[in-house]
Amino acid sequence: MAEAEKVSLNVDGRTIAVPAGTLLIEACRSAGIEVPSFCYYPGLTLRAACRMCLVEIEKAPKLQTACTVVVQPGMVVHTDTPQVHAARQAMLEFLLTNHPLDCPVCDKGGECELQDMAFRYGAAESRFSEEKEHQPELRFSPVVYYDRPRCILCLRCVRICHEGMDVKALGVAARGVRSVIIPNRPDGTLQCQECGMCVDICPVGALLPAAYRHKTRPWEVRYVATTCAHCGDGCRVTLSNRQQQVIRANNRDKAGINGEFLCIKGRYAFDFVSHPERLKRPLVRRNGRLEPVSWAEALRTVAVRLKQVTEEAGPEKIGFIGSNRTTNEENYLLQRFARTVIGTNNIDHQRTADYTAFASALGGDSERLGRVRDLEHATAFLLFGNDLTHNHPLLAYKIRWAVRQLGARLYIINHRWSKLERQAHQVVRVSEAGERAAIQALLGKSEAVLADLRQPLEDLQAALTKEKDAIILFGSELWGSAIADLVEFGNQLPGKTRYVALGDYANSRGAADFGLLPDRLPGYGRVDMAAARQHYEQLWKAHVPRQPGLNFRQMLEAAAQGNLRALYIVGSNPVKTFALSAPDQVLGKLDLLVVQELFLTETAQRADVILPAASAYEKEGTFTNTCGELQQLRRAVDAPGRARSDFDILRLLFHVMGQPIPFHTPATALEEICQQVPGYQVSLANLVAGEAVNTTLAAARERVDTPPGLIFSTDDSLFTSGTLGRYSETLNSVHERALPRTEL
Repeated sequence: MAEAEKVSLNVDGRTIAVPAGTLLIEACRSAGIEVPSFCYYPGLTLRAACRMCLVEIEKAPKLQTACTVVVQPGMVVHTDTPQVHAARQAMLEFLLTNHPLDCPVCDKGGECELQDMAFRYGAAESRFSEEKEHQPELRFSPVVYYDRPRCILCLRCVRICHEGMDVKALGVAARGVRSVIIPNRPDGTLQCQECGMCVDICPVGALLPAAYRHKTRPWEVRYVATTCAHCGDGCRVTLSNRQQQVIRANNRDKAGINGEFLCIKGRYAFDFVSHPERLKRPLVRRNGRLEPVSWAEALRTVAVRLKQVTEEAGPEKIGFIGSNRTTNEENYLLQRFARTVIGTNNIDHQRTADYTAFASALGGDSERLGRVRDLEHATAFLLFGNDLTHNHPLLAYKIRWAVRQLGARLYIINHRWSKLERQAHQVVRVSEAGERAAIQALLGKSEAVLADLRQPLEDLQAALTKEKDAIILFGSELWGSAIADLVEFGNQLPGKTRYVALGDYANSRGAADFGLLPDRLPGYGRVDMAAARQHYEQLWKAHVPRQPGLNFRQMLEAAAQGNLRALYIVGSNPVKTFALSAPDQVLGKLDLLVVQELFLTETAQRADVILPAASAYEKEGTFTNTCGELQQLRRAVDAPGRARSDFDILRLLFHVMGQPIPFHTPATALEEICQQVPGYQVSLANLVAGEAVNTTLAAARERVDTPPGLIFSTDDSLFTSGTLGRYSETLNSVHERALPRTEL
């Protein structure tokens, strides 16, 4: 911001300059001057109820609340005078009047803002002698407990639920000293998104997570900051590890692209890690039964049988299916193994967004890529398809924030209702799969749109031409040439239009970026283009097949017809994903089925060899979120039993197949990636420091004709997460899981 737009004021003898319109409490904090508060929280409406932020402003007749005063030129402020100290001490005396003072047994002990303020300002004596009220602890939901006597009525929980989440599941009953926080159901329980934002934002121990309650103290826990393992938004999450068990998840330092936000999956669905059905030992099928074996025997069996199929039928009879939950380093190794050790381009994954067509449509113009933080400052959004509230809760939260705080305008073209319509400036309801026709109509290329939609689309187009620097988000409803049309339309709008392709899972973007595709190498270079292929042949010192391979569906069709002899599956469950009606008629015809997995899924049950893998919270590596932001994974706990990371499994398999690679850790693989993979020339220093680092898309501009049915979303809700969701007791415990989306 220009210097002319700043205001200078004096705080405690220091001259500071802040943007005009800044609240005094934020001005002080920006200068490192502490002004305590309980009810104030950035981004929420102002309450001025706790009175802890009282400060002395010269020429003002009395102490003022810093959370409601806007800075003025020449203002002189004192934050640490005897009068201010006495006022804050008196406020604490009021707050502690009926507080149970049960810090030794309160789960918030050591992290409680009230405890910190009592220590700083002192409240050893009280003029109130009345007996304290005792109320039983209430369970609002399977994940949230409420202890009424501890509540200080800051109403942060009510406001974050209403303003941040647009749920309104909490309110206040009664008045005065009888005021109490209540949930929205008549039976005294919650019906909401179960995000736990109310728990995380509570400054005291009034609201507590069920998973953490009475388990440990904060100083007994090891905190590990990593990336969420569920949806494609890439939220930063801090896992609390005690005795090799994850007992809590939150964003402890509110760093990362998500700030204070986490949904139910990020905050509570870590429990799949310790599920009793985790695979812990390698299994090999003998005489029709899966039997535990050593790692050496399991890998030797895989190597011998892969070589046998290659020699008898050729490498084109072997297929590989990767995962959108494995790390970038693991995806890099898997496609390299398929292409250089086996010699096939038969490799794919469940594609929940057409990143190939997206990269080709942008043609290397990475300034057009929308990032998560861009959503905080945007003034206009255009959403094609998808249900952001359920599929991408962080992005939905950011859009709601921009609409509420900045007056941003949201335009939606969708074939179904979504909750974000409540914030929308204009909604155009199209028929199922009508999003593609809507783009053609906006471009004036087609009249294939119902007559009753022509006027709404014309109105929307007219409104968009008045916007500047819009962000366009689109889901799996758009693929192939439709994405090129969308970019063509968006680039005609004023300013610098940005785009976000919405992929479902934690590393859907990374799976595509790193070549888990039958026709693309890491960085989206085409396998049939000599320059891209030769780059990796020189790097890997191995031949790369030049003909594109079979995609996901083609491999399964070939297996059903007996034209595919072996299938190697990493972290995917095609039996469930494709709802195969007769899976044994597809997978049963294979000579070899190898599965790397966490659980004995429907696909793993039919495997000849099962290799137990570590989860995202049990290994190191990187994820790339749906906006192309690269973030680190850090190991929070050890994998159970003899399970290994997918990286180690693949590294050992290279060795057993007689072609060892120079990577011993994911970090060494990442170094090569950052040097050699187009779009990933990023700062490792910033990445290691915990930042989300922007990657780019370096593909050449071209139109990609993706076959229909290859791009599809599993459309998870807030309470499902593919295979992982089935093994989360928390997600399965909340009653909202069974409710229609219109009720949330």
